[in-house]
Amino acid sequence: MKQSLQLRMGQSLTMTPQLQQAIRLLQLSTLDLQNEIQEALDSNPMLEVGDDTTDKDGNTIEEKAIYENSQSPNEAPTETTHEASTSQTEEAHNNTEGNNEESNEEWSQAIPEDLPVDTSWDDVYQSTAPVGPANRDEEDNNFESRRGSTESLQDHLLWQLNLTPFSDQDRLIAMMIIDDIQDNGLLSSSINEIHAGLLNQIDEVELDEVEAVLHRLQQFDPPGVAGQDLGDCLFIQLNQLDSDIPSLDTAKAIVKEHITLLGSKDYKTLMRKLRIRENELRDAIQLIQTMNPRPGDDIGLDTTEYVVPDIFVSKKADRWVVELNPDIAPKLRINSDYASMVKRADTSGDNTFLKNNLQEARWFLKSLQSRNETLLKVGSAIVEKQQGFLDFGEEAMKPLVLHDIAETVEMHESTISRVTTNKYMHTPQGIFELKYFFSSHVSTDSGGECSSTAIRAIIKKLIAAENIQKPLSDSKITALLADQGIKVARRTIAKYREAMNIPPSNERKQLV
Repeated sequence: MKQSLQLRMGQSLTMTPQLQQAIRLLQLSTLDLQNEIQEALDSNPMLEVGDDTTDKDGNTIEEKAIYENSQSPNEAPTETTHEASTSQTEEAHNNTEGNNEESNEEWSQAIPEDLPVDTSWDDVYQSTAPVGPANRDEEDNNFESRRGSTESLQDHLLWQLNLTPFSDQDRLIAMMIIDDIQDNGLLSSSINEIHAGLLNQIDEVELDEVEAVLHRLQQFDPPGVAGQDLGDCLFIQLNQLDSDIPSLDTAKAIVKEHITLLGSKDYKTLMRKLRIRENELRDAIQLIQTMNPRPGDDIGLDTTEYVVPDIFVSKKADRWVVELNPDIAPKLRINSDYASMVKRADTSGDNTFLKNNLQEARWFLKSLQSRNETLLKVGSAIVEKQQGFLDFGEEAMKPLVLHDIAETVEMHESTISRVTTNKYMHTPQGIFELKYFFSSHVSTDSGGECSSTAIRAIIKKLIAAENIQKPLSDSKITALLADQGIKVARRTIAKYREAMNIPPSNERKQLV
């Protein structure tokens, strides 16, 4: 085989470190961005938190985009105008100019604008966050970052078990049963399966002993815990009520013997088998509905997640005002004192360290500025497209896809996708993720388009106003939408209904 050299030329897309950082910050959620900024403040001495930027009149400058609506609030929105916006991060960056303007020009000229493509921070600049014993001690003492633990259902039952007199064998049986209880409070195995498992640990244990311990545990808090199934869970709770409550015996008979008929809402068969009238069945069902079918959900880990909106939308003087949330990130600036220490043509270790941190700080501020500008621009474009939703609610939502916003702001669809992920907008209608405003469309008889979100809202409104004794079927809802000029197939109605966790018509039928 003969060896030879070949020269080839080609073109390919590459990413600079600045672009890599800007894309990474762009797709971060609010909480992740706050953590990223805090890490940058801790690791880079050139960055500091600055005061609010003020204008010549002493007023705080905010990022905003104002859309004017020439119509009255009760009229449909028409054309809008967009006012110029000023970036919050750019203002914070401009604060570095002032008394040290000449020195700032000197150090800024000594640092290159761009790095070679396809490189990362560590390839060019040294790490500014050494990991040592001091850092580890600081992390260990950061008690605020630790999440408090909440008592689980098993812990709650074991605590009651320790306060209840049991023999050693019964205590072992009780612990075996508690381990089998699911998070919802019901047993995951039958009593026979639990008994078979105990035979491997305890010799000559009888099924009656296991049942006796189970009945004892079923008196623990929360009421209904350790039920073998849904009917048993409800029956345990009904047994703890006063015997003089009306319809109590009927309710017990329903959950113990006819829970399947109650689930299928076969009220005629229930009345025939129990030999009761409709008003008696109605009272019994009302009593059963006060019980908790998942008693274990009241006790357990708290998984509440809080949403911090990135954009605020409000109406002022018949104009929609779009503003970035000023509290999601501190106002950063470069420390002018440290920046003035950077000397030109000095290759000492200290000066190299300062240069590295200064360049990293400059690019971090530019990335934050780009993120804020892009987020505000995309949020303003969404508000311009969805003013009907802001004025009249979900039924006025217009069809919108990523391509529409990408054309408006002159960006790529992938950028719009990153901006709208895990970003939230606070509106008079509520707090929504930016992706909520995007939906497919359905053609109407008039030649227009109707958003799938608006169709869901109409379906929800029709079902909310239906007769509970004769609920609307999917076919009937399809006909009602056709009367409004919206052509939707019955299977599409079923898909939308299931997406909203609305049961079918036979399960929505009620007597009360």
